[in-house]
Amino acid sequence: MEVLDRSTCVELLQTVVIGRVAWATEAGDAVVVPVNFIVEDDSIVFRTAEGDKLAAVQEGRRLCFEADDVEPALHAGWSVMITGAAEVITDPDQVRRLGLLPLAPWDPAPKPFLVRIRATEMSGRRLPLRSGGVLFEEKPGGSD
Repeated sequence: MEVLDRSTCVELLQTVVIGRVAWATEAGDAVVVPVNFIVEDDSIVFRTAEGDKLAAVQEGRRLCFEADDVEPALHAGWSVMITGAAEVITDPDQVRRLGLLPLAPWDPAPKPFLVRIRATEMSGRRLPLRSGGVLFEEKPGGSD
């Protein structure tokens, strides 16, 4: 297992478009939801609508963000986690600029709010490709 530095984490995050945002509710329950996102410096930006995610941001809850990419057949992959304060982006210039970036949620429902998670903590791990190639498991009954 390889522990990744911050710049490698940021580089890897720029290679995927889906991650997960997580927070704890007032009752202490964990909530994890997928989001489309972009990386801006050391921050994650995503769109959202009214609902629990936006309420968590507006209530000042710390959010975690996680994204990964894995190759099960090769037992290789990576994962990056970010923790930080989140904010709704309200500055008109920033909203306009971010609106020009490729930040299109897969869900077609309107998502008028832009949220930024500023990374106060960032960590990543990678399981590198091992020599020996693809792992094959023999199926019951043998092979031809």
